[in-house]
Amino acid sequence: MLRVHFTGLDLARLRLAGGPDALWETVLSLHRLRDKQGESIFGDWRSETRTRLNGETRLLGPLVPSRGYFPDFLTPPEGVLGLESGMAAVRATAPERVHSELGRLTTARTLPGWIRSMAEGEARAFRKLIGALGAYHQAAVAPYWTHVQARIEADRAVRGRALLAGGADALLSSLPPMLRWRAPVLEADYPVDRDLHLNGRGLLLLPSFFCRRTPVTFQNPQLTPVLVYPVRHPTQAAPAVTAAPRSLGKLVGQTRSAVLGSIGGGCTTSELARRAGVSAASASQHAGVLREAGLVLTLRHGSAVLHTLTPLGAALLRGGDQSSMARGGAQSSMPERSTPATM
Repeated sequence: MLRVHFTGLDLARLRLAGGPDALWETVLSLHRLRDKQGESIFGDWRSETRTRLNGETRLLGPLVPSRGYFPDFLTPPEGVLGLESGMAAVRATAPERVHSELGRLTTARTLPGWIRSMAEGEARAFRKLIGALGAYHQAAVAPYWTHVQARIEADRAVRGRALLAGGADALLSSLPPMLRWRAPVLEADYPVDRDLHLNGRGLLLLPSFFCRRTPVTFQNPQLTPVLVYPVRHPTQAAPAVTAAPRSLGKLVGQTRSAVLGSIGGGCTTSELARRAGVSAASASQHAGVLREAGLVLTLRHGSAVLHTLTPLGAALLRGGDQSSMARGGAQSSMPERSTPATM
């Protein structure tokens, strides 16, 4: 179990990443490519990705083992700014840090010569690493980046709603089931027993598409604290449709009421259509009407869109509670306190 210890200052400095981190997604996808779990979620992705690879996993495999430790310098904070920024930060890692972190790798065989050369600061070895990371990312992650962004934005919408409703305490309580907030400690399912003391540095929460089952954090406790946790995927068990009050169906129509209840913690148009049992065109049309009525918010990521409930839409699904409507109403910008859907 991992125990993350907060102080009052840490709660004030709790942050949620603004989007996916290109290098965390790249490195964690290597784990997903080689394991056999989550076939319903990652099976098609694995099959498609393997057809595009050209030996990158063989090069990167010793550096990123199937399980356990991988060097912290592979996932610098700059990865959230994009792949190029992240790889520039990797390239600029101090040689003594590279040497130290590569020394912690536990492998069944001796590390390849080019990785040993990288530990000694050889520039050509770093160029080989950057080339392999870039090629792997283009084959395994880049073709799905819009979908990765949409799933992470859905998670951010849920966390943001919790933060607005109840502050840092509500945000930490809203995290997926493998994370349990027992103030002032956040407990997490983890492969080893470990304590992480934030000591006033705060914590960056980073939702991840390719993280699975347990969160991930840096091995070095001196680095800026980050906790990477898995988003919920549409095929995972979750209430797909919230039962809307009958009166809501009479007001907006049964199909539109079902569409509103199907949005849950956030979904794309195709996911919405599948949940509500309608065509994609119909789902898009109904979502547009609900958006114009102030019940749904639509965010765009490239060619994909993500639909989330507004506070008014969530209130209607709760049954149109008169007291909450009177306090918030359609004019309020703050959501009522509620338990966000678990992603």
